[in-house]
Amino acid sequence: MKVELLNVGWLSSPAAIWRQGEPPEAQIRFPIPAYLIETEDERILVDTGLHPRAVADAEAYYGRPLFALEQEQEITEQVDVDTLTRVVLTHLHFDHVGGLPLLPVSIPIVVQRREWQAGHDPASVQRNFFTPRDYANDEREVILVDGDHDLLGDASVELLLTPGHTPGHQSVRVGDGLVLGADVGHFASTLDDHRFPSFADDFAAQARSADRLRALRDAGKRVMPGHDPDVLRPGLVLDGTSGAPR
Repeated sequence: MKVELLNVGWLSSPAAIWRQGEPPEAQIRFPIPAYLIETEDERILVDTGLHPRAVADAEAYYGRPLFALEQEQEITEQVDVDTLTRVVLTHLHFDHVGGLPLLPVSIPIVVQRREWQAGHDPASVQRNFFTPRDYANDEREVILVDGDHDLLGDASVELLLTPGHTPGHQSVRVGDGLVLGADVGHFASTLDDHRFPSFADDFAAQARSADRLRALRDAGKRVMPGHDPDVLRPGLVLDGTSGAPR
């Protein structure tokens, strides 16, 4: 099994939006990752990054302004998308699902049922800053899961329900040593200091999810944060030969 981290964009904005307690004048530029999980029979994409039209003009694409966005390569320039067997969405924020329309509609997506339902409820869409243009009119198969889920039936890839950032946020355990934590914590330190973004669907639930991932980290697993510029680097994060995190 092999896992590769892909850089699918950059976001710049005031740092206090993403980590409470930052000085109001501080700015941050952080990476937007996606991951490619390869097994003998599967090529699974975890999240999809930005849509290039949103990068060019987010206000025109979404009908409202967002943040300063950059992108060197969209997802289709980094992955042979015709070989993908499924796409796992950790949650429905634009920087994780924006590239979905670029993928062939024959590829099914896997998402938590509560996240999908929230993404189609107007009040929840507004509260969670979802952008339905990314996903609501997509014609592909949607596989809805409820809670922790053995994705391939052999315990090699497990979806972990980690709500709070959004209603049905999920993380992904790969093999015995790697967890793709996504936005439970934007930064590696968030698992310890609980300095979450200034917004959340449920801060108490997010704190519990962070504690869950911290326990996995303390038990020896490598937990990848959502957007930490000091941690995330493109390349292999799980070695296919040894099965160990790199």
